Amino acid sequence: MPELKKIGFVGLGAMGFGMASQLLKNGFHVAAVDTRPEVKPRWIDAGGAWCDSPSATAIDAEAIVVMVINSEQVDSVLFGGKGALKHLRKGSVVIVTSTVSPSYSKGLGKQLSEAGYLYLDAPVSGGVVGAESGNLSIMASGSDAAFEAGEPLLKAMATKIYRIGAEAGLGSVVKTVNQLLAGAHIALAAEAMAFGARAGVDPNVLFEVISHSAGSSWMFNNRVPHMLAGDFTPRSAVNIFVKDLGIVLDVGRELKFPLPMAALAHQIFVAAAAAGLGAQDDSAIVKLFQNLSGASVSQKQ
Repeated sequence: MPELKKIGFVGLGAMGFGMASQLLKNGFHVAAVDTRPEVKPRWIDAGGAWCDSPSATAIDAEAIVVMVINSEQVDSVLFGGKGALKHLRKGSVVIVTSTVSPSYSKGLGKQLSEAGYLYLDAPVSGGVVGAESGNLSIMASGSDAAFEAGEPLLKAMATKIYRIGAEAGLGSVVKTVNQLLAGAHIALAAEAMAFGARAGVDPNVLFEVISHSAGSSWMFNNRVPHMLAGDFTPRSAVNIFVKDLGIVLDVGRELKFPLPMAALAHQIFVAAAAAGLGAQDDSAIVKLFQNLSGASVSQKQ
């Protein structure tokens, strides 16, 4: 199969922009679109081509990468009035890196296969820093043909590519497990930091000790600095975990599998969204504990 060159990319958000930029750096011609026109000058400065619709990104493209918020947006991007499949040539690979439910991904794979396209269920992990540096982890599932077509793109965007299996949806299963842990770890980090502060420990000292102790986690080390700085600029928003932990619980219901920790973490994020924090960084859930206890993790409230 000839090397992929022209790529369509939909979704230049916090992670999508970094991922698309990595494709540019690896020699691909990337035509991209985002719902926010203010992204256009930055994308053009990075060397990318700007399009006004998903369908336009797919013209002459050999693959399309979709990095949007949810399954409804994926459907719109692919099948909507200006959807990418209007121009994407048959046999091309569709790579969905968004976090969606496994059942949705499985259905999408069947739908795309029947329409004559290859599909990779390829959710990502690693945050904005990983996206910008090309150091993401991708947990992907799909057919041998889909992997053959899409692997050059995956390698351009990630350092760790896990091939979960041939069945669409398996990649999303692994991402669902990851989001269960990630959301619970953020909630625990917020609770623990406010607890320590309420008990009289300097939060900066507490972070230093715990980050080098057995109670640490990747999320603790990554999110607590946001809490300490009082910087809740969204890298990944509270609303994202309202959605992702909701997916976790949906899968649990489908399997009749109890998920008490995921349910509790989900309620904490829902409470934060109800308090008006939905668009802030997910670490902003620490404000719930600060408000309840009067403890201050950061100098900014």
